Amino acid sequence: MRRSRIPILLALALLGSRANAEDAVSPRYNVHFQSTVIDQGHFKFHSQYFGTNSLRPETETATSITSTFFFGLRIVPGTELYLDPELSGGRGISGALGAAGFPNGETFRIGDARPVVSTARLFLKQVFGFGNETESVADGQNQLAGTASARRLTVVAGKYGLADYFDGNAYAHDPRSQFMNWTLMDAGAWDYPADTRGYTWGVMTEYHAPDWAVRGAAATEPKVANQMDIDRRIGRSHGFVIEGEHALRLGERKGTARALAFLNEAPMGNYDETVANAAFGMDVSRNRAYGRTKYGFSTSNDLELSPHLGAFVRLSWSDGRNEAWAFTPVDASQSAGLDWKPAAWGRPKDDWGGAFVMNELDNPARRYLSSGGSTFIIGDGGLHYGPETIFETYYRFQAKDWLAVSPDAQMLFNPAYNRSRGPVPVWALRVHIEL
Repeated sequence: MRRSRIPILLALALLGSRANAEDAVSPRYNVHFQSTVIDQGHFKFHSQYFGTNSLRPETETATSITSTFFFGLRIVPGTELYLDPELSGGRGISGALGAAGFPNGETFRIGDARPVVSTARLFLKQVFGFGNETESVADGQNQLAGTASARRLTVVAGKYGLADYFDGNAYAHDPRSQFMNWTLMDAGAWDYPADTRGYTWGVMTEYHAPDWAVRGAAATEPKVANQMDIDRRIGRSHGFVIEGEHALRLGERKGTARALAFLNEAPMGNYDETVANAAFGMDVSRNRAYGRTKYGFSTSNDLELSPHLGAFVRLSWSDGRNEAWAFTPVDASQSAGLDWKPAAWGRPKDDWGGAFVMNELDNPARRYLSSGGSTFIIGDGGLHYGPETIFETYYRFQAKDWLAVSPDAQMLFNPAYNRSRGPVPVWALRVHIEL
């Protein structure tokens, strides 16, 4: 062994001995796999007019696919490395344009539909344990089985998705198995830093206790709104997020309450300046400049109502002065829904979900869109404003332990906040494999 490697290995060993977070007999590595195919479409709907970024009013269908390997390695107790290569391809209906709450959380605004293999995640996780109380950690995607200290500090550094750790919800967070709409899987008004596929580079720190946790992260922003290239001027383009959560108890019923706050800085365009100055040609991208910010908050709560029935509520808000940069143009969002497992039918692994979400824009964005402007995902050349309201329901049929098939239906009212369009009935069939 070369001498240059000895200090590195000694440092890792020291960190692991201090962590006292994992059982020494825990597995050294794991491998998991998922693949999700979604065939989605909508029927013909009423549209007084349409523009470049509108949902197309004629009947259309589109198919998306993602396939991911999840590799985990325990270097020493308390120190873990994860690598997730991912294949993604296909399209969303209308090119993933025309709705702030887009109906397929597995597709993105990427022009080329050909499958591409990329590194979704590549990160190092270090866990420091405190005290003698322990709890079991189940084997899973990006999680090695073992025994962890009930009170622990976790540090994650590398490439990952902020939604992996923040804005969690037991019933509305995973478009591969739960609701598929963008603003039901995540807080609509949280413009979380990410490239077009939903991943970023950054550092996340979490302190976990038996009934509560607090976590924070600093992450990179894309160089251009909703694009793949990451801005390396991290001193001028970055995002910060902090979240606290607490376990809920209502008799024998369990749940979790979460509160999140965020602050992003990136070269965003300002809506009011774009409208006021004819030199920008009603194009917010021509008004972009470093120093612009976006801030806001969200709450995400879930609670068991019975052994087989649960409910969730999620609220989010952001200031609406500057354009959305990484997720979707929403300045306020409210959602609620139910989750039911039909154990009485002899199908305890199946799952039904029903929910609604209402998305809204603040006045600056309304004025900009009404004047003919557009963003990277919406903009019809005009605006007869109305809150974008969406209803979604799905039934997940667990055919095998590793295979689930889910028919899904959504109804979009005022897509892209425009009363001149819709309602739009959207159907989908999702097939999900998980090993």
